[in-house]
Amino acid sequence: MSGMNLFSSVLRRNAPFTCRACLRKQASPIPQRSSFATKASPTLPPRTKRRRRILLASSGAGVVATAVAVSDDAKHAAIGAQRTGRVVSTLFVNINDYRTTLKYDHDNESDYNALLKACHKRCAERTLVTLEKNGSIFIKLGQHLSSLNYLLPSEWCDTFIPLQDKCPISSIESIREMVLKDTDHELSDFFSEFEETPIGAASLAQVHRATIRKTGQRVAVKVQHPTLDEWSHLDLVLTRFTFSTLKRFFPEYDLTWLSEELEVSLPQELDFHQEGENAIRAKNYFEEIRNTPVVIPEVLWAKRRILVMEYVSGHRLDDLEYLDSRKIDRDEVSAALARIFNEMIFGTNAPLHCDPHGGNIAIRHNPSRSGRDNFDVILYDHGLYRDIPISLRRAYAKLWLAVLDADEPRMRKYAYEVAGIGDEHFALFASAITGRDYSIVKENIAKPRSMQEKENISEALGEGMLAQLVQLLGQVPRVILLILKTNDLTRSLDENLHTRQGPARTFLILARYASRTVYEEQLELLTGSIFWPPTFVAFLRAWSAHMRVELKLTVYERWLAVRALLGMGPVV
Repeated sequence: MSGMNLFSSVLRRNAPFTCRACLRKQASPIPQRSSFATKASPTLPPRTKRRRRILLASSGAGVVATAVAVSDDAKHAAIGAQRTGRVVSTLFVNINDYRTTLKYDHDNESDYNALLKACHKRCAERTLVTLEKNGSIFIKLGQHLSSLNYLLPSEWCDTFIPLQDKCPISSIESIREMVLKDTDHELSDFFSEFEETPIGAASLAQVHRATIRKTGQRVAVKVQHPTLDEWSHLDLVLTRFTFSTLKRFFPEYDLTWLSEELEVSLPQELDFHQEGENAIRAKNYFEEIRNTPVVIPEVLWAKRRILVMEYVSGHRLDDLEYLDSRKIDRDEVSAALARIFNEMIFGTNAPLHCDPHGGNIAIRHNPSRSGRDNFDVILYDHGLYRDIPISLRRAYAKLWLAVLDADEPRMRKYAYEVAGIGDEHFALFASAITGRDYSIVKENIAKPRSMQEKENISEALGEGMLAQLVQLLGQVPRVILLILKTNDLTRSLDENLHTRQGPARTFLILARYASRTVYEEQLELLTGSIFWPPTFVAFLRAWSAHMRVELKLTVYERWLAVRALLGMGPVV
């Protein structure tokens, strides 16, 4: 029964009773007048007066409820208009700033470059303020943009770096309300203990330690920021509008593929039930893979905005002091990461984790493992997963084998099969997938990256190649973009480990997985009995090609290990 019906019911039940003051008024021979009346009002029976009071009370409550609803709607509309106004005003101020700067009549190239850098900085700082004020998915967008140092001017990337550590924290009251709304139960119904201060926060969610009431198990509870539901749709519309408008004014810098990918990936990342299924699938997959020290926390239960997992803690990959103090070999950690993510890219029916940044991976010491593999790699945050079609997986493997052989004709062939890349953009695509200057790709990709190479890439981007790169990334299949993102993130993680062997070993591991993928395809193509001479010859050809790669890589890997033991450093 609603509060108003209950109130009216009580009044009706009390109607037969009349107070003494009312009896005295009814008995008085003097007509009762209102102090504001100019003439006597007709006397109403007591029951009629009470009905009028009930009617007035009910009408008043209805007016109040309507006013509150209108007030909430008006407040929501006002905040939405404010969020929209920030984005639109910042967008057009920046567009005008760039148009004015680009029209500048310059004779001195260095003066023009200084003006352009200053314009980059001004626009990035204005945008940063808007992203911070709007929060929500704009923080995530800014974090992603800060990592696109191969695509955006350094003034933009450097300005957005603070967003990596500026994640919102939702109040415990809002979390309780959300849990009650989504489950029809109080937080305390599930957990005997729930730490109010989160142990980690990100742009979309935060994680709390808790204890299951029924079992006493210690768990990690991932809860979505409650305000995301309110603003995510509007924010996606504003993001799409921003990149579409930029394309209209600067067609050579078409970044609409960024907003398109965000529109696909964000709803997936906001569905924690789907994230739970991804985690279970990945956990089951790696349980069948031997000698892979990967740990994925067990999922206990999940709702759309709530995910309860086994509590598994570790240290960041770049905590080198922790690694060294536990005698965890950095080269072995690097190799384990390479095996894990190459298994995800090249393994049959493997799920691909597409967001392996430093906050989603941890290391913990595991003395039960023998030798140099005395650690576990913990994978968190399974919201963004993709499945790579088997045909694309195999073409991508052949492309990498061609890259490792520095075989340019085969590289061009498989670049077209993988992403439809023609000769015009081939060199740029080869640099994009490897993260290396094309002159190195043609020579020996296993060489460590030099300062000269970094300068060459930076100069090339500044000499008009940036516009070509933007157009290229807009043309390739979306799953290739996510593979490139995964490659970039894992390369960054590897560089932060400061290994003794440099990048050579990780490329060797990649080659081993790519060779296995091609070998499996060749076995599938065999027809008839293995003892039939043509089939047996085809089998020997496939097996010997695969074993040549395995033998070459094994010998080279042993040589790297010897160099590392002798303290000779990476291969140059």
